[in-house]
Amino acid sequence: MNDVTRLTGSDVLNVLDELAHLRIQVFREFPYLYDGDLTYERGYLKTYADSPNAVVVIARNQGRVIGASTGLPLIEAEAEFQAPFDDPENWFYFGESVLLPEFRGQGLGHAFFDHREAHASEYRQLCFCAVDRSDSHPLRPKNYRNLHAFWQGRGYQQQAELTANFKWQDLDQPAETDHSLTFWTRTR
Repeated sequence: MNDVTRLTGSDVLNVLDELAHLRIQVFREFPYLYDGDLTYERGYLKTYADSPNAVVVIARNQGRVIGASTGLPLIEAEAEFQAPFDDPENWFYFGESVLLPEFRGQGLGHAFFDHREAHASEYRQLCFCAVDRSDSHPLRPKNYRNLHAFWQGRGYQQQAELTANFKWQDLDQPAETDHSLTFWTRTR
C-alpha cells in the first residue's frame, strides 16, 4: 500500500539523500535524460528544507520512498524559473514530480497535485514547467506518452510564451547544454 505525506521545513532533511537518488534515477528517463549529480541534487533539495513556505510530498511503499513532488513560492525558486514572469511573487511553483515507473498509473500523480495545491491555498496562480523535446529525438522511447492530457485534466494550460532555459548534462552529451522548458499554469 502506498502512503503519501507532506513534509515542510527541516523534516525534508530526513529524506534528502533518498530524494536526491530518486531524482537522479527518474530524471535519467526521457524526456529529461539528465546525467545527475548527487552534490547538486542535495543542494537543490536543501532549498525546500530551508524555505518555510515550501512543500515536499513523499510517496512511500512499505517504508521505501518511491516518489516525490515539490513546490515553493516562485519568488523563492531559481532565477531561471522566475525570469518569464512579470510578477513572480504572485505565483506558486510546482518544482517537479518523480515517481518510479512501477508505481505510475495508481493515482499518485493526482495525490501529488492535491497536496501541493492544498499547501499553496493562499495563491491563486499556480505553475510548473516541463522540458521541451522533439518527437523525433533519437532517445525517445517508442511507447513514450507525455502528460499533457493529465495536466489539462487538472485544469492546467500550456503557455507557449512562458519558457525557462536551464542547463544540465544529458546522458548522451559530453557537457551541459541549454534546455527549454515550457510553463503550464492554472488560476483558481
